[in-house]
Amino acid sequence: QVQLVESGGGLVQPGGSLRLSCAASGSIGRIYAMGWYRQAPGKQRELVAIITSGSRTNYADSVKGRFTISRDNIKNTVYLQMNSLKPEDTAVYYCKVQSGATIYYWGQGTQVTVSS
Repeated sequence: QVQLVESGGGLVQPGGSLRLSCAASGSIGRIYAMGWYRQAPGKQRELVAIITSGSRTNYADSVKGRFTISRDNIKNTVYLQMNSLKPEDTAVYYCKVQSGATIYYWGQGTQVTVSS
């Protein structure tokens, strides 16, 4: 059984920072790409950032220069460092892990709220 456990969400003021973590455990096998998505109320889930097994990264235009994705392959963990947060970054953030060509796992989501 595979489990993804997310942590690090919370309430932060505009301009502040948060660091999200997502740790994969269980019989997940080899991990390929790892990524973060978010879903704001009334909106579709969107890609925030992705990192391949070779550590290539890709970001949504809205977060470039502010967010940084990284991974620890020993710990099977992906991180999202979020700086200069804006109210429009408020959403539930989900991690997604690819294990195999067509096997994907999702985390349970963690709430990020940016408000003064």
